[in-house]
Amino acid sequence: MSGLEAIRMIKEEFPSTLVVVLSVSDDPQDFFEAIRCGAQGYLIKNVEPELWLEYLDSLVQGDARISRAIAGRILREFTQSATASASLPTLTPREEEILTLVTRGLPNKEIGDTLGIVEGTVKRHLQNILAKLHLRNRVELATFAVRHGMAKPGDGGR
Repeated sequence: MSGLEAIRMIKEEFPSTLVVVLSVSDDPQDFFEAIRCGAQGYLIKNVEPELWLEYLDSLVQGDARISRAIAGRILREFTQSATASASLPTLTPREEEILTLVTRGLPNKEIGDTLGIVEGTVKRHLQNILAKLHLRNRVELATFAVRHGMAKPGDGGR
């Protein structure tokens, strides 16, 4: 069976199991298909192995993360068809800063370090942003932000 079929089967049999795809493909369509099938994460095989544990730990903590390479590719794709919407909720200046850093693929700790705030405060701001925009996770947030002209994609690198 294919990896996508395996994801579907695992999620049907064990819905609470976290599924992370390890792939050579950085194609956003492959990423989206894996997420649609139920995967919570998507790692590119060329990511440094030290980052795998950090990534997996963040998933266990409930933080939806993707690699910077994938984030950059996804955001560039959505930027091509992005249009601003006049009816979007207003974010505070701090929320806008955090949103920009999320679209660059930074994890909460690095966002906190960059802005001089603790990780817990970053999480609270993210929860507020997600609630205002009616989104579920940071992947949806980054995609939404670029699609609606609220932020520009980062360079995808460290």
